[in-house]
Amino acid sequence: MNENATKERFELPIRVYIEDTDAGGIVFHAKYLHYMERARTEWVRSHGVGLRAGLEDNTSYVVQRMSLHYKVPAKLDDQLLVTAEPTASSRVWMNFRQRVFRAADLQLLCEADVRVACIALDTGKPKRLPENMQEILKNSI
Repeated sequence: MNENATKERFELPIRVYIEDTDAGGIVFHAKYLHYMERARTEWVRSHGVGLRAGLEDNTSYVVQRMSLHYKVPAKLDDQLLVTAEPTASSRVWMNFRQRVFRAADLQLLCEADVRVACIALDTGKPKRLPENMQEILKNSI
């Protein structure tokens, strides 16, 4: 993988379904968390890291902190682009800047700063990020 490829913005297309909305056809605020979770998960997969392997190694990831700003509501049938961009990391956590855009006009709908911590699955205690994840983050930030 070349250096430019690792620094490109990751985007996951998502369609808004009726189950995502309230009675007025507006996306329920908590659904944005689902969209962002999927984008972070797919960002990890796009770098060749299987989440199931982490579970077998007693490793899991949990959202430790999140700050959201809702700007404009998404609506039923909107096609969205959800980004996941790592911005910082330590031995046990990684920060992401995430955005949700309406694909048709690239209107920013929601943005978030998210800290994801690495934990030992059996104890729930902080655990050092696996070496492959540390390397991916080093090349992506």
